[in-house]
Amino acid sequence: MSTLDALPEVLTLEELAVRYGPVELQKPLTKAEFAELAERYPDLSMERDVNGNVIVMSPVKKGSGRRESRLFLLLGAWLVQTKNGELFGSSTGFDLPDGSNRSPDVAWVSNLRMAADTASEEEFMRIVPDFVGEIRSSTDRVKTLQRKMTDSWIANGVRLAWLIDPYDEKAYIYRPGREVEVIEGFDGKMLSGEDVMPGFELALEEMKRG
Repeated sequence: MSTLDALPEVLTLEELAVRYGPVELQKPLTKAEFAELAERYPDLSMERDVNGNVIVMSPVKKGSGRRESRLFLLLGAWLVQTKNGELFGSSTGFDLPDGSNRSPDVAWVSNLRMAADTASEEEFMRIVPDFVGEIRSSTDRVKTLQRKMTDSWIANGVRLAWLIDPYDEKAYIYRPGREVEVIEGFDGKMLSGEDVMPGFELALEEMKRG
């Protein structure tokens, strides 16, 4: 019997994730086992941390889906103008240098980094995004997301990362080698793509709860 055959019933995990938020599998998986699990259940949103622990994510609700889509569309409009890089949504997996497999809500990869990706069309990406955006949903814990930003994204080479919390109306800006910048209140506040995504700005009012 393989490790995957011994896992709990995945549909049960999905139901738990819907009701209670992200659910962690009881047994760590290798990269190969995680890839097999993802292929077997392509409709589930899952991540694997550096220790092999797999988290089954809950589907986003109406408000979270709207905010994620809005950020993706705004970045897409900027991308059309600049013709620099590729944009990826929350279903895209990144095979990071530390051995983890992560999927941000939104990721942008520059032309330079895209040229270094050796993954085929049917594999997880093997490069680190230049930018990631994570938007807190009602089932997410802020502390868990903050650790993900520093330990998974910035530590692996992301150049700019945003954690947007529409419930407390706070935005956290992460940059390598610098203290986290916190913006409180969304009215009239903007996030800048800085030198990573020159010319891109996000009005935080776009991320407010309806």
